[in-house]
Amino acid sequence: MTQNPGVLAGYRVLDCSIAMAGPFAAQRLGDLGADVIKVEPTTGEWQRHAAAGGATGNEINVSFLSLNRNKRSVALDLKSEEGRAALRELVAGADVFLQNYRPGVAGRLGVDYESLRAINPSIVYVSISGYGEDGPYRDRPGQDLLLQAMSGAMLSAGRHGDEPSPAGQYLADAVTASTAFEGVLAALLHRERTGEGQLVTVNMLDALTTLQMQELSVFTVGRKTQERSAEPHAHVYIRAPYGVFETSDGFVALAFADLHELGRLIDEPVFEGWRSEVEGWTRRDEIHERTAAKLREKPAGYWIETLGAAGMWIGPVYGYQELVDDPQVAHNGTFVEYDHPTEGHVKTPGFPYRFSATPPQVYRGAPLVGEHTREILLEAGFDDAAVDALLASGAARATATEAAPVAASA
Repeated sequence: MTQNPGVLAGYRVLDCSIAMAGPFAAQRLGDLGADVIKVEPTTGEWQRHAAAGGATGNEINVSFLSLNRNKRSVALDLKSEEGRAALRELVAGADVFLQNYRPGVAGRLGVDYESLRAINPSIVYVSISGYGEDGPYRDRPGQDLLLQAMSGAMLSAGRHGDEPSPAGQYLADAVTASTAFEGVLAALLHRERTGEGQLVTVNMLDALTTLQMQELSVFTVGRKTQERSAEPHAHVYIRAPYGVFETSDGFVALAFADLHELGRLIDEPVFEGWRSEVEGWTRRDEIHERTAAKLREKPAGYWIETLGAAGMWIGPVYGYQELVDDPQVAHNGTFVEYDHPTEGHVKTPGFPYRFSATPPQVYRGAPLVGEHTREILLEAGFDDAAVDALLASGAARATATEAAPVAASA
């Protein structure tokens, strides 16, 4: 295998993340040549022991294999002072620190941004969460299926009247990984220019919402509602129960429920003798059918409260209106509003990441064709006569507009 230095060669990344979103982001940095050090517990990262599809592999299961290439591993117990001291030594020589602990955990471990910044002021610190670092949903589990359900996207596919259908991939995790990857690159660029490190926060809810830039703008700007037709226009690797279930008044998303506990709570005693990691695979259809029949008996709110209180991963299935009106979305400032010179007042998904030193903002709305042709060409060294000649010949086009500075609000 040919070894060529990548574009990120010379950068060191400490990857303290688990599952998919964080490791996938760190893997992309490694693919570009960064020295990615995976910091995992002495028992191994969680994903080593959770084999998607039951594909356990020989020494490393496929799930872990697919998300952790181009990394070296160091196993440290961060619950011990010695382990934390070792990590602090690594932090002193690192460029990037990446974690996706639940909000508050990093602080308890002493690896929050302020603590590590005191060791290495130029560190780029990336924190990934499910719903945001604070707000009403900060302590909810950030699980892929639940975020898909909440994003509104499930009601944009399938037949009218059919159950909402999840994506065929771990979409929320993958999109969040890409967003975190972008955040790292942007923060490193800022550091190259200024020498300043910073905190970058990314959450799955905003990442998946802003992915739907076009669809949600059609809803919020074009005022076109989600209407599914009679025919569809659009995981086999997860044990049951895992999916969207109809209730007496709507739908809920349910993921990875322990069969014994689920059976007790929904009055399905046969589940109590089954093992989640065995019958959850071998009796998938039966588990789904029995669960679906029970959940239809009561409303969504009852199941979310009852099963959620027992620690199960369950949440609502949103349409766009519920998403737009949601208090966590409002708290996050997920949408931005501004006045466009030709389109009037616009409300559209904003930014999936937060930068403590260089926050994103709306500088201008979408341009008209050639709106900035002249100014760009002049900046490139053309004079007015040369620009006029290009316009006259048809080789360039400029469109005049009465553009005013964009007045944006989150």
